[in-house]
Amino acid sequence: MTSTLQEGTLVGCGNPLLDISAVVPLDFLQKYSMNEDDAILAEDRHMPIYGELVEGFQAEFLAGGSVQNSLRIAQWILRQPRVAVFFGCVGEDRYAGILKEKAQAAGLDVHYQVKKDVPTGTCAVLITGTHRSLCANLAAANNFTIDHLEEPSNKALVDNAQYYYISGFFLTVNPPSIMQVAATAHAKQRPFLMNLSAPFISQFYMTPLLAALPYVDIIFGNEAEAQAFAEAQQWPSGDLREIGKRLVAMEKKNPTRPRIAILTQGCDPVLLIQQDSVQEFPVTKLAVHEIVDTNGAGDAFVGGFLSQFVQGKSLDVCIRCGNYAAGHIIKNPGCTYSGEPEFVE
Repeated sequence: MTSTLQEGTLVGCGNPLLDISAVVPLDFLQKYSMNEDDAILAEDRHMPIYGELVEGFQAEFLAGGSVQNSLRIAQWILRQPRVAVFFGCVGEDRYAGILKEKAQAAGLDVHYQVKKDVPTGTCAVLITGTHRSLCANLAAANNFTIDHLEEPSNKALVDNAQYYYISGFFLTVNPPSIMQVAATAHAKQRPFLMNLSAPFISQFYMTPLLAALPYVDIIFGNEAEAQAFAEAQQWPSGDLREIGKRLVAMEKKNPTRPRIAILTQGCDPVLLIQQDSVQEFPVTKLAVHEIVDTNGAGDAFVGGFLSQFVQGKSLDVCIRCGNYAAGHIIKNPGCTYSGEPEFVE
């Protein structure tokens, strides 16, 4: 069923990256001192990786970046273009053109800030069996500035949105932009959603994360991200339910809307943690032969969730759609979908 939502209902800010995805042998990971399922930022030693993938492997280009992925999936399920607006920074180059074309084809209303002197960001997606390891060179994505959000046409888009979603990854780029969007959501009493994104965010960017958290109505994360947060806070880190309860109980600007934590754990049940309850939502286990690669499963989960949340559906419907989207993405290469969405409430 096609939705009938206002254009620009959902605003997302993140790092627009062109994914360069390829199946590689394990020793390729070792060569770059990477582990299976890593999500890291590229250092100087990683820079040759992108050219090597294009030249030495059958690499595919996909419109990537965590938030852009989630919004693409939401658009796919909603079947109505331009419900979601995306802000991020790109270079003035061929990769930016490919990114914009792919994002708009997916129904996104993209408003990239363009920096002429830096290349568009890329992310190496290294697939080994059912594992995927990510190495992101943010490049232009790292140069996003708050003045882009303050341009009148962009400010109007932020002011008019009903829902806001930002990744923890964006904490490495421009915390002032996150705080401005968070403050707008708070002033207008509209939901602000955020993602823990990767263990390294809690390990190295806890200060801006803790600054944003009081504004966050719904926080997403997987078990590794939640454990990294707990360790950084010096909490006991063994029990995911306990971590979730503590996350929910942290300071909140708007106490009339208690925080919700949604923690995924691979093929184990998704945990919905609220002030006084923890609910489990089973995940349909896929046969090994159905799993193409797990790249983007977390982004897809959020995209599925958002597609229902912006329609005012109940949390259980939102989570079931998240599980549906993640299950669909896992059967496709990268964060891609095929055919028409088949989610049924």
